[in-house]
Amino acid sequence: MAKSLVIVESPTKQKTLSKYLGSDYLIRATMGHVIDLPTRKLGVDVTRGFKPQYVIIPSRKKVLAEIQKVAKQVDRIYIATDPDREGEAIGWHIANYINNSKSDSRFHGNNTISTKSGTAAAKSSSEIHPVSPTIYRVLFNEITRAAVLTALEHPGTIDQNKVDAQQARRILDRLVGYQLSPLLWKKVRKGLSAGRVQSVAVRLICEREQAIVQFVPQEYWSITAHLLAENIPFTARLIRYNNQKLIIKNKTEAERIVADLSDAEYRVSRITIRLQQKTPPLPFTTSKLQQEAVRKLSFSTNKTMQIAQSLYEGVSLGKEGVAGLITYMRTDSTRVALEAQEQARNYITTKYGPQYIPEVPRSYVAKGNVQDAHEAIRPTNVTWEPDSVKPYLTVDQYKLYKLIWERFVASQMSSAQYEITSVDIAAKQYTFRATGTVIKFPGFTRIYTEGQDDTPVPTIPDGSTDTTELELNEPQHQLPRVKENQILTLTRLEPNQHFTEPPPRYSEATLVKELEEQGIGRPSTYATIIKTIQDRHYVQKLKGRFHPTQLGIVVNALLVLHFPKIMDVSFTAQMESELDKIEEGEMQWQAVLNDFYNPFRAALAEAQKNMRNVKQELSTPTGEYCEKCGAEMVIKWSKTGSFMACSAFPKCKNAKPIIAPKPVDSAVGSESKNQVVGVEQRHNATCEKCGADMVIRNGKYGQFLACSKYPKCKTTKPIPLGPCPEPGCNGHIASKRTRKGKIFYACSKYPECQFATWDKPMFRSCPECGAAYLVEKFSKTEGNYFSCEKCKYKEIQKGPTSSE
Repeated sequence: MAKSLVIVESPTKQKTLSKYLGSDYLIRATMGHVIDLPTRKLGVDVTRGFKPQYVIIPSRKKVLAEIQKVAKQVDRIYIATDPDREGEAIGWHIANYINNSKSDSRFHGNNTISTKSGTAAAKSSSEIHPVSPTIYRVLFNEITRAAVLTALEHPGTIDQNKVDAQQARRILDRLVGYQLSPLLWKKVRKGLSAGRVQSVAVRLICEREQAIVQFVPQEYWSITAHLLAENIPFTARLIRYNNQKLIIKNKTEAERIVADLSDAEYRVSRITIRLQQKTPPLPFTTSKLQQEAVRKLSFSTNKTMQIAQSLYEGVSLGKEGVAGLITYMRTDSTRVALEAQEQARNYITTKYGPQYIPEVPRSYVAKGNVQDAHEAIRPTNVTWEPDSVKPYLTVDQYKLYKLIWERFVASQMSSAQYEITSVDIAAKQYTFRATGTVIKFPGFTRIYTEGQDDTPVPTIPDGSTDTTELELNEPQHQLPRVKENQILTLTRLEPNQHFTEPPPRYSEATLVKELEEQGIGRPSTYATIIKTIQDRHYVQKLKGRFHPTQLGIVVNALLVLHFPKIMDVSFTAQMESELDKIEEGEMQWQAVLNDFYNPFRAALAEAQKNMRNVKQELSTPTGEYCEKCGAEMVIKWSKTGSFMACSAFPKCKNAKPIIAPKPVDSAVGSESKNQVVGVEQRHNATCEKCGADMVIRNGKYGQFLACSKYPKCKTTKPIPLGPCPEPGCNGHIASKRTRKGKIFYACSKYPECQFATWDKPMFRSCPECGAAYLVEKFSKTEGNYFSCEKCKYKEIQKGPTSSE
């Protein structure tokens, strides 16, 4: 008879452990949580210290019955659920369930477990036969044979503080979700939901959209000198006048400066050479892994965590057997075990040479609000190079493992060393600057470089920002050898017009970064947050960027107005900090809940009385009548906004969009009762088939024009981008798709007009050759830029382009 039972969460981990442990161990998987709050009611007694009413999840009844059955047959039980708060809570519930008797309260805590869920009943607590095996808690930071055997040899106990922290979070989210959601059903639309953390994430996206809408571009100009130093060409950018930062606000000023410099002598006034070291990035935390996987692999955060889970739980490596390839993937620590660090240094020395490791091993100390229970995410064995295990992995597993492996190895390598040269060039009272760089020693960059997020060009404060320095190229080339007082030859001066750009919309990477920096949520929750706000149709992702939906804007405005504290970013971060203090034993969980709930309950009561009833407003008659049955049309909600529907529904299913003369004001907190939310924007085009107004609608591939008489008239067409640049053509340019789905841009008069281009046209003339338009392009080295198809003109863009 087996002497021990090991309880894990997933079948994959169960399969891996079965390869390591002999017949003396039985292994069972919980398939996640087995006991939780009920689904059809609040399940929290707010009058008795927030006592939760736990029930068995119906789909887990058989799992629990099997675990209890096996528990009676063994001497020892090892709770080996995931080493985080959720895993600790799962383990606590199972131990509590197994030991559910009056004589043994080792894991009871102060809560009882109900064994009924809805109409499906299990055995009552009085019918459960007490068992007396010894129950231990074991933590697997990595799933390898050595780590598993070591953990079983040194078991511990369940951490009640960690359980309390999870319980507090669960109850907090339940109190908000189960009491705010019915309010939204009553005031906006049935089926909506709200969440303590998710709603704050929606607010960030709505406020970013508002900043984009309100942004006013500012014009500025740069002047580039194309120079020769002994027939070697290079460029320098104008940065100062009379030793003061220079702001060129318009074309007139730029032309005046160019004219003033037409007879100038260009002389090297100063040469500065400095050595710079770049240290390697830290090993991955959960959030940094999610961000980098978005940037480099185009993985969603949810996909990243699923793949990382599979790499952690175990993969069959042929003759090597089954092994977890990475350490636990839910962590915000950058700490690395000394054994792993030493293994990495030995590998680097053998593979690249001793010059590629620092004299003193790199140690990364936890800073700020960091849970340091687990190591950083790293490979469990550095010698398992990505290409050596590639045959045993899926394509996506290989990509993610390679990213983790390279990041960890790079983190233990020497710094990269650069020689950066800055050359200042005097021309009359003006100063130009050229910057170049030379890699003296590649260091960690030999195997890894970190991805970058978009950085918008900021608004220019008058007189305080050097506008030309905003557009300076990053050092990426070697300058010709020059010496001070050397005279240079000018070949041409190139003035360029620029405009400041609004902040970019959030991508998954930048949203995770913002959540982390603001202290909203924990690393293990980011993927769930992002998935939830999309599933609820509060935001949508277009071209990799988050846009708030009409529904999201309305719900966010209502919640910000009536629940300012819950929707406050700093307050949400404070709640996360208090949950961490519960885990550390510094705060009591009922006290934290009490401090939160009293003001929340007061705000909820006020909102019940005073929150604007959008649902009632949208249910009012429109004064229009159904063309199919003659009944009056009313305004209704859908997941994407509002629309007009026949009041005789479901007998008559006629529906059509609402048309407004101009877009809805999406300002956060707007409460105008005269405003109809969710209306579609009228476009200045009419339908060629029926003559009705065209409206702008959202589809799978973004916005398009549709006839307002839909579904009676199903005419659609792309939104015109601008006039056709071909001389004498009065057509317009719009995006089109090839049969394989690739986007190109062509004239609406095709085939009469043959204009077409793969790149998106920008309808302003080329400053170099006068061509009628520029096109948007992108490269990994230069990012977004505009270029001319007729000459070699190129204009680097630091912020997002119009395609954002």
